[in-house]
Amino acid sequence: MKTLIFWLAAICALTFGQSSIAADQNRDSDAVTYRPDITFTLRTDIAEGKLVFVGETDAIAGKINPDLNVPEGAVVQINLVNGDGAIHDIAIPEFGANSGHITAKGAATAMVFRATRAGKFEYLCTLPGHKAAGMFGQLIVGNPPEKAKSTAIDVAQDPYAVGQPVGNRPPKHLTLNLESTEIDGRLSDGSTYKYWTFDNKVPGPFVRVRVGDTITVNLGNARNSTHIHSIDFHAVTGPGGGAAVTQAAPGQTRSFTFKALHPGLFVYHCATPMVAQHIANGMYGMILVEPEGGMAKVDREFYVMQGELYTAQRHGTPGLQEFSLEKLLAENPDHLMFNGTMDALTKTHKMEANTGENVRIYFGVGGPNLPSSFHVIGEIFDKVYEHGTLSSPPVAEVQTILVPPGGATIVEFKVDYPGRYILVDHALSRMEKGLAGYLTVSGKANPTIFNSKEKIDATSGH
Repeated sequence: MKTLIFWLAAICALTFGQSSIAADQNRDSDAVTYRPDITFTLRTDIAEGKLVFVGETDAIAGKINPDLNVPEGAVVQINLVNGDGAIHDIAIPEFGANSGHITAKGAATAMVFRATRAGKFEYLCTLPGHKAAGMFGQLIVGNPPEKAKSTAIDVAQDPYAVGQPVGNRPPKHLTLNLESTEIDGRLSDGSTYKYWTFDNKVPGPFVRVRVGDTITVNLGNARNSTHIHSIDFHAVTGPGGGAAVTQAAPGQTRSFTFKALHPGLFVYHCATPMVAQHIANGMYGMILVEPEGGMAKVDREFYVMQGELYTAQRHGTPGLQEFSLEKLLAENPDHLMFNGTMDALTKTHKMEANTGENVRIYFGVGGPNLPSSFHVIGEIFDKVYEHGTLSSPPVAEVQTILVPPGGATIVEFKVDYPGRYILVDHALSRMEKGLAGYLTVSGKANPTIFNSKEKIDATSGH
């Protein structure tokens, strides 16, 4: 059956690729052939919560949005098989190549074109919203020169960096040293941003103390900074949460001491005017004030914060992204992310657990403007400590928890079935601006919990 589909696709290709081949024919009729030098077959599908192309043959088999490598000057045929039943097509605009639409599951189409110049070119589905939903990849022609290696710093915070539990120790005096920095950071592959940070990470360090502790905070502002910075801990009882006495000019250090009076999970952030700009640029983090006796033990703990970037350039634009005051005031971010970058929790860092383990996520919203409807697709929170409080009993069996900007929550759940679980804000349009993370669960599948006639791939999520 597949062979028949591919031959039909090839016949279609003689029409869909006609314009690009005909142009070559006018230039050099002796060199033109309708027999492709290289053929790829892609299938449309849904994976990792997105619409995607999946490779069907040879080296690209099973790969999502695979790179298609071809020699310069080659005649290329790309077959497309409809695997999900939605309307799709495929095109490479820079070569003027496009297929027809396929509207039914199992239908096929194709396009044929000549790869006339070396470089990296995008292939995509041209249906409205489909590229944003994930249907795009790269055609790599010849051996394009490698781009210079970026010197941008990786600002993505490690979700495992939760510090050591305080246990059952008595209160004591602690010292916390932090540095505010302004650095060129990697936003995604091919794009950067001038982040403002605490200790070169977004969010800043996860601070872990116990109720009754006395904490001395030393905030140093890097000498090469160009702005004053400060810090406001929502866990502090005192002027500005500490911000009133920590306005540090470049090269200066400001200090204060406070006592942790209330247990809970609290946000901290820079509070130098204009405050929203400092927060948006990455200056936020969380402090956990554990109760007397400490937190109950779990198998896995993760640190996750949601943030926004307001840039003059649209989401997906390569190069340096520049801050936009107009978009900040309109509360219209171009990028939303977990842990500082577009792929912090999908590519840079891997959150993993095993079936049967209890997972705890310390989740906060840096903002500065948008709330989060925090949700893990395919899981139910067994316990939710609303607003980060540890003095009230948790709420049980929660699907989605609303967290305001500058707020926090603690969620706990047991992972019972293997697979990839996607962390999202259930304002789901925000996934298209980068807001997603993965929790990969390994272990033996239990068919009494979840059973499907189709094979489930625990590594790809489909």
